[in-house]
Formats: sequence, structure tokens, C-alpha cells
Amino acid sequence: MTMFFDPFRELDRVAGTLLDRRESPRLMPMDVYRDGDHYVLTADLPGVDPGSVDVDVDGQLLTIRAERTPRSQEGVQWLTRERPAGTYLRQLTLGKDLDTEGISAHYENGVLSVMIPVLEKAKPRKIAVETVGNRAEVTA
Repeated sequence: MTMFFDPFRELDRVAGTLLDRRESPRLMPMDVYRDGDHYVLTADLPGVDPGSVDVDVDGQLLTIRAERTPRSQEGVQWLTRERPAGTYLRQLTLGKDLDTEGISAHYENGVLSVMIPVLEKAKPRKIAVETVGNRAEVTA
């Protein structure tokens, strides 16, 4: 029995297996900005069940997990399927000047918002400048 070997087809198969995005965590685009005495992180998670969203902090590591389950309907023949289902994962290392105990989050209309307060000691503050009214002159 003879076998036909196509190196390009084999390379495409191997690359497809290695780069299969269905098994890897999904892209979670996010913005982070500072608003006064706290940081705000917003992440796009369209179509994600709010019950699957998990935000936790361990030391200085903030982890966001969420899952979009695929829609499965009996007898449906998909023509195209571009909205990925699967797990979303993002981890961020937080600075030492952030209040990890005061972090809060809410999910609305497919957007997760996480508020991260700044510790009191790290907030900008005004330093009073003292002046000396009578300055003694030193002579040698």
C-alpha cells in the first residue's frame, strides 16, 4: 500500500493543533485608568454569564476568570461561528501602594468594572513649608 505524503498539509495540521485557540484562554480586552484615589479596570466580556465571572486577589495578584458557554441547538447547521466560547483569564500584578482589601467589582452589559483603591499613605498630599521669622546670624 502506498501512502502519499504532503509536507505542507502535515505542517498545516501540526500548526493547527499547536495553535488551536479553542483550548486556550480567550482574549479579554481591558482598559485601566486612575480616577482620583482609585484605579478603574474595565474588561469586555460580551455574552458571558454573570454567574461565571470570578475576581479574586491573592497577595498582589489579581485574577479575573469568566466563561462563555457555547450555544448548542439540536439540528442546527452552523454556516460560520466566529464568537468564541470558552474560558477567559487575565492576571495582573498589583503594586504595593494599592488597597487589596478594598477592591470591588460589578458586571453590567458585558463589561466588568473593577475598582482598586489606593492606600492612604500612597495618596498625594500637600507638605506644609515652614518659615523662620527671626533668623540668627552666625559670625565666626
